[in-house]
Amino acid sequence: MQSSMKNNNITLNEKKSMSMKSKKAIMGSIFIAPALIFIFIFLLLPAILAFIYSFQNYNMLKPHAKVFVALQNYMEILKDPAFYKVLKNTVYFAAIVVPAQSAVALLLALIVNAKIKTSKVARICFFSPVITSMVVVSILWTFLYNKDNGMINSFLSQLGIPAQPFLLSEKQAMNSIIIMSIWQAAGYQMMIFLAGLQDVSPELYEAAQIDGANWWQKFTNVTLPGIQHVSNFVILMTTIQAFKLFTQPYIMTGGGPNESTKTLAYMIYEQGFQYRNVGYSCAIAVLFFLIITVVSGILKKLIMKEED
Repeated sequence: MQSSMKNNNITLNEKKSMSMKSKKAIMGSIFIAPALIFIFIFLLLPAILAFIYSFQNYNMLKPHAKVFVALQNYMEILKDPAFYKVLKNTVYFAAIVVPAQSAVALLLALIVNAKIKTSKVARICFFSPVITSMVVVSILWTFLYNKDNGMINSFLSQLGIPAQPFLLSEKQAMNSIIIMSIWQAAGYQMMIFLAGLQDVSPELYEAAQIDGANWWQKFTNVTLPGIQHVSNFVILMTTIQAFKLFTQPYIMTGGGPNESTKTLAYMIYEQGFQYRNVGYSCAIAVLFFLIITVVSGILKKLIMKEED
């Protein structure tokens, strides 16, 4: 009798625990459902439709006149010299911004981490451009770069340097956008580096001090190895963001002069929303996705190899 009662109690307890788990699972599904729905509607569904439209001759003004053209859009893109020029601009921007911005961000993080009296003020000043709208920042720097009455040219004239065309020059426009982009976004990477620096054990610096290491030896032998994982993350994320450059050239130069600042993201927008050539635009977007995937994969392999 006692054994049967114990078995019944165990069965009841198991049923209660199962019912509690099922309730928790239902509640969890209810809370996560809105996020999954939004991800599907605004991320997965557009990606699927873009892949499908890339094989079609689809004009936005004629949505019912879609024609399946197989790989024709891709063949036209690969034959288009403008695509390679835009790709070159995008790669050039990423190749300069990623190391330069990471270096500036690390320098700012070291300044803030020094714990001087003005470190809190410096942290606010360095991070404030990040929380400012990129559109506002782009408009502001457009005025600063103005050839006739911009503040930068006014400063250069005080030094006896002639006024520079900046955004009006095919050779200077992209470099001008690069400088502005580094100024705007370095504060974000700075906060990530700062978290990594604060995680490095002070005992390692004390041991290096006892061994007679100078500041450079501490930096190369203690600081850099201590923030290696953080550095790898910053480089990977900055590379992905750099390849998605759009707002700055759209606001500041309109892709000019002579398409010297037009990027892949800008070309996707131009073909899709200005020329209404959705199929061609989606094909560029697919190629853009593949390029970012390949670059990210290569970086990840290099990072893993370096860590091993």
